[in-house]
Amino acid sequence: MTQPLAPPPKKNPARRTPVPTLPPAIRSRAALGLALAAAQGRFQLQTCTDCGAVQYPPRDACHRCLSTALVWQDQPRGAQLLAETTIHASPDPYFRERLPWRAGTVQLDAGPVALAHIHGDVARGARTRTALMLDRAGQGVLVALPEQETPHMQDDPALRAMGTHPSHRRILITDARAPEAPALTRALLDAGAAHVFLGLAERWRPFPAQPTLEAMKNVTLHPLDVTDADSVIDLAGSIGGKVDILINNARHIRPGGVITGTIHDASDALQKGALGLMRLAHAFGPALSARGADGVNSAAAWVTVLPAQSLAHDPGFAASTAAGAATRALSLSLRAELRAGGIRVLHVHAGPIDDDWHQPLPPPKLAPNALARAIVQGLEQGLEEVHAGDVARDIAERFAQNPALLAREMEGGA
Repeated sequence: MTQPLAPPPKKNPARRTPVPTLPPAIRSRAALGLALAAAQGRFQLQTCTDCGAVQYPPRDACHRCLSTALVWQDQPRGAQLLAETTIHASPDPYFRERLPWRAGTVQLDAGPVALAHIHGDVARGARTRTALMLDRAGQGVLVALPEQETPHMQDDPALRAMGTHPSHRRILITDARAPEAPALTRALLDAGAAHVFLGLAERWRPFPAQPTLEAMKNVTLHPLDVTDADSVIDLAGSIGGKVDILINNARHIRPGGVITGTIHDASDALQKGALGLMRLAHAFGPALSARGADGVNSAAAWVTVLPAQSLAHDPGFAASTAAGAATRALSLSLRAELRAGGIRVLHVHAGPIDDDWHQPLPPPKLAPNALARAIVQGLEQGLEEVHAGDVARDIAERFAQNPALLAREMEGGA
């Protein structure tokens, strides 16, 4: 059985922080489909629409009939472990630093025999549950997991090396006033987070959740206004080297269109969203990138909370969703930049929150507790894309089918 991780000792400032390394990252264009599925927590493989053969590894033509009509489809996760070995020597810098490493072949219930990383709790010859996961280079890899959950299985060295689980990590939430902040703080602590830092703008102005947050153990509130570069730099100078996961939930949501909305609201939305992300990235990004291999509580992830309508514009919240789209575009660039340090950027697309600013909208709305759970589950599973709530999932599905049609539907308030 997997041994639980012990709380890491304090870092020795006299010792050099290990330089982050990445596993081999070169893939064919077809193989990038594995990463797209893994980013959403799905288990998908190519299927030939002419003969039905399931493909692995990904390819440009069917291995059975040579048809090029290959589509990505969800597959059963079951598999049989055929052979396994524990690697004790490797010429690759990434794996050499993390040996021993268990790998082998599995017979997928979907058909193909595949190479996979093997969880330490999988017995020889056992049935397994296969998952597609992102490695530190952002590529999709197969991992053979125990068929049933085992104690502390998330602490397996291979999963820890690839994942972004909050346990033993110190986490910054940028907006303590956001409706999901109390539930998110509790959920992170329940998941084993060592400490939660909460950013609070305008500390002189009290808010209902403040006493609750201040009473929590291993939680501290710090001055932080993402619209003020000096405020961001000051906090980064104080705790930047300690933050292992940054959750940027700062956003400015106001109803109104281009004509009916105000320039002031549009400016606030962009300052808090897109430009706030850039300020945070400038101040916290270098330290995160440098600490991607810093032991048990290495830096691991950056989370950006976005409105679901950032994928397709909502005329009723014109400035807010435009700022969300701009924030998403910058966050995609940030994902590419942070990947060199092994840091994962997770986008959490949130449907309309059940709060005062979305009061005129009909249900379904997203409860703050549900958004908090979605963020923590995305970190626990090491994802890059999460759609929280029925509205967000519906928009994502329609966007994947036909972005132009979705845009036209949103124009009509659909």
